[in-house]
Amino acid sequence: MKKTIIRALSTTALISMAYAGTANASTYKVVKGDALIKIANRYNVTVTELQKWNNLSGTLIYPGQVLKVSAPATTTTAPTTSGLTQQNTGNTSNSVTVHIVKKGDSLWKLARDYKTTIQELKSLNGLTSDIIYVGQKLKVSEKKSTPLKNPPANQVSPSPGNSTVFVHTVKSGDSLWKIANQYGTTVANLKSLNNLKSNLLYIGQKLKVSGNAPTTETKPSQQTPAPTGSSVAEKMISVGKSVLGTPYVWGGSSKSGFDCSGFIYYTANQAGYKIGRYSAAGYYDRSYYVNNPKPGDLVFFENTYKKGISHVGIYLGNNQFIHASSSKGVTISDLKNPYWTQHFDSFKRFY
Repeated sequence: MKKTIIRALSTTALISMAYAGTANASTYKVVKGDALIKIANRYNVTVTELQKWNNLSGTLIYPGQVLKVSAPATTTTAPTTSGLTQQNTGNTSNSVTVHIVKKGDSLWKLARDYKTTIQELKSLNGLTSDIIYVGQKLKVSEKKSTPLKNPPANQVSPSPGNSTVFVHTVKSGDSLWKIANQYGTTVANLKSLNNLKSNLLYIGQKLKVSGNAPTTETKPSQQTPAPTGSSVAEKMISVGKSVLGTPYVWGGSSKSGFDCSGFIYYTANQAGYKIGRYSAAGYYDRSYYVNNPKPGDLVFFENTYKKGISHVGIYLGNNQFIHASSSKGVTISDLKNPYWTQHFDSFKRFY
């Protein structure tokens, strides 16, 4: 069976990447551009499982290699009329269910319906992002819980037919993204429930939250809420252009020299978005996907000098992006360049 995945890079131009390969129910033939994480997501398994089934000590694979993509002697239970398959785990308060994704589903909705968390769903299915698609089969660990005798003080009585609503008082270090994760909901849901027009919060603000009760009190994050997205984006671009020509320095994050992630760290902080110093993959994990990129969004590349997410820049619009190149220093490049087209992964935006 041949599969082709084409991604749209912008609203004004298509920069497509095609991945074609042959696979059957238990094996997959590696093609150019493949990575273990891509294959794992495609077959709804984890990288660890792929490594175990194929006796791999690392993540390196090569074109033409045939990989086992399912466990040996695995049996499949036919779906019930509801589209769900339940497996007995031997624990009366836990069961593993296979959920077939349908239109309108999201990880937040599934976490709520099965009384679990988004993080548990992603871990159980080896997901590296919140994106799911119709027809995808997801393993779900469903927990049977008994009603609380003494509801938390911040709980509001839910309306008939609605999920539990809590009141969260914003404290130092809070952000919409952090609160959404804490309660197993989404940023969009929080903004809708509280009629918020931006991501800005203030200490002492009371937010209605529809989701799960937080299990533990988390330590305040060092990351502060960003100013309005458009102002940060404009400032990041302005700051980036002001250091054009700065030489490339591995690990550099100052005007003396930048590497790609150090360039993002410098421009973001200079623009007023206080964020820590991470690798390109670290910024990838702290941003969300956007289908229609705007100037100031991040653009990520994979498998450049190493496997996985390995390079990042700032999108300028019209298929242009600014970044710290290992050969040219801080420079502006074109996404239509065959090299960048081949290694393009996604457009994302800071939470």
